[in-house]
Amino acid sequence: MNQNSDLLAILDQAYDHRSWHGTNLRGSIRGVPIELANWRPAPHRHNIREIVVHAAYWKCVVWRRLAGEARGSFPLKGSNWFVRPADDAPPWKADVALLHDMHRSLRGSVERFPGRRWHQRLPKSRDSAFTLVAGAAAHDLYHAGQIQLLKRIAALTAEG
Repeated sequence: MNQNSDLLAILDQAYDHRSWHGTNLRGSIRGVPIELANWRPAPHRHNIREIVVHAAYWKCVVWRRLAGEARGSFPLKGSNWFVRPADDAPPWKADVALLHDMHRSLRGSVERFPGRRWHQRLPKSRDSAFTLVAGAAAHDLYHAGQIQLLKRIAALTAEG
């Protein structure tokens, strides 16, 4: 195995492949209805839907840095956190599809990245490509756990 395939395995386990650590990001949102995706534990706190788009954004940022693409490549206007509407327009499924599309783009850039450059600092960055990709996987797992917790809190709140 080379670093490209090792990093792909790490990314995929954090996102949508079976792994020892439990629920990954894709698994954490599987079957989540729009009502739960929009539920907030308190005013001004992020909901599942916003976390999903936030994760998609950072996958795009890492992809952009690896591929040498220009800023502004993310399909939505803004950066980092994106307020999502309380209704289903645009559809929740579109936000999930955006996350999946950004994961596929990131995977593609990891597959094509020159192996000899993994530990070199990227242009206009203090980090290496390896650090960014490993961080993207950790970011997915962090938010998978956060979503699992939000789902449990929502269920407890509904039970009264």
